[in-house]
Amino acid sequence: MEAFFQTDPLTLLAILGMGVATYLTRISGLVLVRYIDLKGRTRAALEAVPVAVLMSVIAPTVLATGPAETAAAVVTMLAAFRLPLLGVVAVGVVSVALFRAALGLL
Repeated sequence: MEAFFQTDPLTLLAILGMGVATYLTRISGLVLVRYIDLKGRTRAALEAVPVAVLMSVIAPTVLATGPAETAAAVVTMLAAFRLPLLGVVAVGVVSVALFRAALGLL
């Protein structure tokens, strides 16, 4: 059991190095953007990045699960145009539960 918890120093160094590289990569964008004057299309494109990343994570799950989840995602998307975030989350949870109950999946 003791051998299970032993770590090679080079492996530990590699893990720490990857953590530092990840941190520096993420923080460098925040630091560098302070010195750039963003206007027009560039600003709009950068503001769309978080939404695009979120959709790339959510879309495969929504489309690969089932009809209740897909319908609930559509309802939630429509609610997102009108409600604040907490309301959208509530609508999403309630709608998926209702669609599952209506389709007999509960």
